[in-house]
Amino acid sequence: MVYNLFASESFVGFSTIVILLLTAPLAFLMLKKYAHKKNLSYVLWGTGLVLFAIGVLLEVLFAFNVYNQILIKLYLEVVALLVGFLAFGSIYMLKSKKINLAYGVFFTAAAIFVAYTLAVSKISNLITNHVVFGVLPLLVVTSSSILTFPAAVIIAVVAALSYKKSGSLKMISIIAGVIIVSIAGTLYILQFPPLLYYSEFIGILLLWFGFI
Repeated sequence: MVYNLFASESFVGFSTIVILLLTAPLAFLMLKKYAHKKNLSYVLWGTGLVLFAIGVLLEVLFAFNVYNQILIKLYLEVVALLVGFLAFGSIYMLKSKKINLAYGVFFTAAAIFVAYTLAVSKISNLITNHVVFGVLPLLVVTSSSILTFPAAVIIAVVAALSYKKSGSLKMISIIAGVIIVSIAGTLYILQFPPLLYYSEFIGILLLWFGFI
């Protein structure tokens, strides 16, 4: 009975709409903070959250059975790119031009590779009980993993360095939120659909706590 509730169209639809309503203004807030602090990390994190909002919007459509090849490929590209942008924002905190350039080259090449593999692959219906869950083509899994997993590791490493340096509770909350949102962006590869939505919600709440 409980499982049927959590797998229902209305519950999944409501959950994704709530996450979307939390994400969109937070992305705007991050971009607005850049105007005051001139810190490019906020632009990169904000861009990642804009992509996150687009991904959640697509999840809303999927929850209500709006699905086609263009939408699912856009979704898979977006969830890969958002992790890359969040990692880029974290890397920029290190203030190293060489590291920024190296990651920028890697990120661009990996993003193009993901786009190529999605363009040449046919994606089966990945919606089960109104959530994104299904087996991806090996080529798409490989290209997405090349982009997202190194990015997630980078975010975790920079987070540890930032925590050691600042010790600020708000910064810790921001970093934890970025990490959890990044993990949410990779969970479709690992095929844990319930954790995908829980991670999105928890990550956004942590980011809100850090920025307000």
